[in-house]
Amino acid sequence: MSNTDFVLAIEDLTVSFDGFKAVDKLNMYIDKNELRVVIGPNGAGKTTVLDLICGKTKSTAGSIKFKNRELTKLSEHEIVRAGVGRKFQTPSIYENLTVYQNLEVSYPKGRGVFGSLFFKRSDAVVAQVHKIAKEIMMEDILGMEAALLSHGQKQWLEIGMLLMQEPELLMLDEPVAGMSAKERDQTAELLNRICQNRSVIVIEHDMEFVKKIAHKVTVLHQGKILAEGAMDKVQANEKVIEVYLGH
Repeated sequence: MSNTDFVLAIEDLTVSFDGFKAVDKLNMYIDKNELRVVIGPNGAGKTTVLDLICGKTKSTAGSIKFKNRELTKLSEHEIVRAGVGRKFQTPSIYENLTVYQNLEVSYPKGRGVFGSLFFKRSDAVVAQVHKIAKEIMMEDILGMEAALLSHGQKQWLEIGMLLMQEPELLMLDEPVAGMSAKERDQTAELLNRICQNRSVIVIEHDMEFVKKIAHKVTVLHQGKILAEGAMDKVQANEKVIEVYLGH
């Protein structure tokens, strides 16, 4: 399979902080419409890899190609425009705006916060808001102020804000942290839905949740891939049990 067949091709990716290699000659390939979960002990380099893909951290060496376009030379803003969306651990939503307004201000061709509050809404924006709201299970509460949402709903709203930009690659850092069991199940369904037409990378510690969503699991340890494959295969891997699952 050549590079060009992957949505994301990471090759020989290395980043050092003060001589410490946080990511060490990493090679990772993500297919179109794949839901990949990255697991591993703390300090394995998981979040650093997402930081490198979205341009928040610059690599020391190596290549990150998204749809065959080199990302390491682009700014964070250009990477977003290229079609890469990233959600951090803590949801960053506009608490004082409604669910509808949060989605509306995220529309890439929109007028920003001020504009969307004071100008007439275009049909395209309205249609997109309703489509995404349905996808994130919030169509019935579009008028609700975001501050009143449950923890899980705030996480879904932020995923929705990213989906408004129609990314082809979505990256989520521990999306179910702090959620109730029911919300975790609903999030699993949500992620299985949204990877129908985009690739998704999830960093997660909750193994039950990983089982429900992962097409393929990558285990990182000390900035390198320790194991990769289907969840049951990874879980049975002795090295993985020793450094991660055994704890």
